[in-house]
Amino acid sequence: VQLQASGGGLVQAGGSLRLSCAASGRTFSSYHMGWFRQTPGKEREFVASITGSPIRTGYADSVKGRFTISRDNAKNTGYLQMNSLKPDDTAVYYCAAKSVYSTRIRTAEAEFDSWGQGTQVTVSS
Repeated sequence: VQLQASGGGLVQAGGSLRLSCAASGRTFSSYHMGWFRQTPGKEREFVASITGSPIRTGYADSVKGRFTISRDNAKNTGYLQMNSLKPDDTAVYYCAAKSVYSTRIRTAEAEFDSWGQGTQVTVSS
């Protein structure tokens, strides 16, 4: 599957952004999707993930209660709604996907085999 991430930008602390991840392919509903982020000099870190059907979601502690991951299978698109943004959320955000029939939440980079190009999110204080 090919992924195209979009929706990044510059926002003030406390603001919101919604990232989108458009996927190619006709079996999108079976894909487990995830969002990761990376800042210069640091490793890519897990943000959130969502399974196929039945849907389950998982979040990093740092974003729990502020970010919401979702998907629209009819549009072959995944989303990351980010509210109450903080300067520490500044990073390049990547979406990822894995074709798998499982309800186990995946949080490791190695568990995903398709990646989007990344979209920059900058939160000013």
